[in-house]
Amino acid sequence: MGRYARRIVLALAAASLLAACSKGGGGGTAISGDEMTLGDAKAKVTVIEYASVTCPHCARFNEEVFPAFKKKYVDTGQVRYVFREFLTPPEQVAAAGFLIARCAGKEKYFSVIDAVFHSQNEMFSSGDYKGVLLRIGRSVGMNDDQTMACIQDDKALKALNDRVEKALNVQKVAATPTFYIGDKKLEGEQPLSAFDAVLQPLLAAK
Repeated sequence: MGRYARRIVLALAAASLLAACSKGGGGGTAISGDEMTLGDAKAKVTVIEYASVTCPHCARFNEEVFPAFKKKYVDTGQVRYVFREFLTPPEQVAAAGFLIARCAGKEKYFSVIDAVFHSQNEMFSSGDYKGVLLRIGRSVGMNDDQTMACIQDDKALKALNDRVEKALNVQKVAATPTFYIGDKKLEGEQPLSAFDAVLQPLLAAK
């Protein structure tokens, strides 16, 4: 994955320089057709999370808070949840995880993301990133050749880089996880109570 990693790092460096020179902000609440979402598209409130599958804080949120958040707000039809991809070190591993998830399709996308989050400690401690990612690919019905083809797909990698550059330059994402709820921005790990404080008034409003 070396040459792809170099491309990702270069793209991120360029995007960071651009971000430092530009102004503006906003969560980018317009939802496009290629977004990865959970919940009712007509839900009253949309919550957007920017996260990386190699971010320990994101993994902890995924494991400790997200299940209760999903049960309380997403599964009940009150909130539409949008997951947006970001890259943190090692960027090539984060990119590979996202590319595999995209190849798995929308129905299996979140299963792959969850599997990578839960495999973080194993990958970091063993250094066997490739072996773990291939195993995750197999768990969603992809053989190893298919998984490697996903990771090495230039078009998909460019699309991922474009999404990350947009997060940096347009939405001003500077930390993971970052959440947007309307015009409210929450940075870093959040307890369920933090979402309650923002969501309850919005859901109660007519």
